[in-house]
Amino acid sequence: MSREAWVVVVLAAILALATLVGAVVLAVRVVRTRRLLTGLGAGGKVAFYGALIYTIFPVDVLPDPIYLDDMGVLAAALIYLTRLVQKRRAAGGQLAGRPGGEPDRDRVGRRVP
Repeated sequence: MSREAWVVVVLAAILALATLVGAVVLAVRVVRTRRLLTGLGAGGKVAFYGALIYTIFPVDVLPDPIYLDDMGVLAAALIYLTRLVQKRRAAGGQLAGRPGGEPDRDRVGRRVP
C-alpha cells in the first residue's frame, strides 16, 4: 500500500473512533435520564426506549461504521427529554426520579438554581 493510502486508512479509523465515542457518550447521557422517566409520561418513555432500540438495532439508515444517524437519534431524544423535564419543572411538578424537596445539583454537587 502506498503512503497516501495508509494516511486515508488512518484518518478513516480516527473518524470512525471519534463517532463511536460520541455515540457512546450520548447513549450514556440518555441512560442517565432513565430515572426521570416515570415523571415524564408516555412520550418520554417512547423517546428513551426508541432511541436506545434504534442505536442497538443492527439495521440502520447508515451502515454501522458511520454512527452519525445513531448520534442524531440519541441527541434528538436527549433534547426532547430535556424539554419535557424543563416543562415539568416550570409547571411546578416533581419528577419521580428526584426525592421531594431535594434541590437540583450539578456534577460537582453544587446546588443549581
